[in-house]
Amino acid sequence: MDMTPREYQQYVQRKMKKSPLGKDVCLAFFVGGAICALGQASVMLMMNYLGMEKEEAQTWMLVELILASILLTGFGIYPKLVEWGGAGALVPITGFANSVVAPAIEYKAEGHVFGIGCKIFTIAGPVILFGVFTSWILGIILLIG
Repeated sequence: MDMTPREYQQYVQRKMKKSPLGKDVCLAFFVGGAICALGQASVMLMMNYLGMEKEEAQTWMLVELILASILLTGFGIYPKLVEWGGAGALVPITGFANSVVAPAIEYKAEGHVFGIGCKIFTIAGPVILFGVFTSWILGIILLIG
């Protein structure tokens, strides 16, 4: 069954599930906002009740969000949240932690070295690589300028 590229595009359009854009945007806004609100509440609690400075409280809040994301990913809860909340759950730092942990959990049956060790940076590796590279380039530009 040979199809031209145009026929294939038409076939894909017929088979593709239509996404309810309005609903998806609202869910992403709600989930992302809830994650950010939890983070802000954590910062305020640490500042008011533990007497931390703002910067220290923000650092601990990031650690808390990352740890929560890792644990929820390990228990299979965070992927369901991502499925429901879409980009709202993927964009914050919790989504990055999820993207590092999920491949490691998926490949743990292959062992610590060839499973977890090799697959842990499958998704996050390029982000880290290009983030470091871009920082290096900008540092050189700043040094020259």
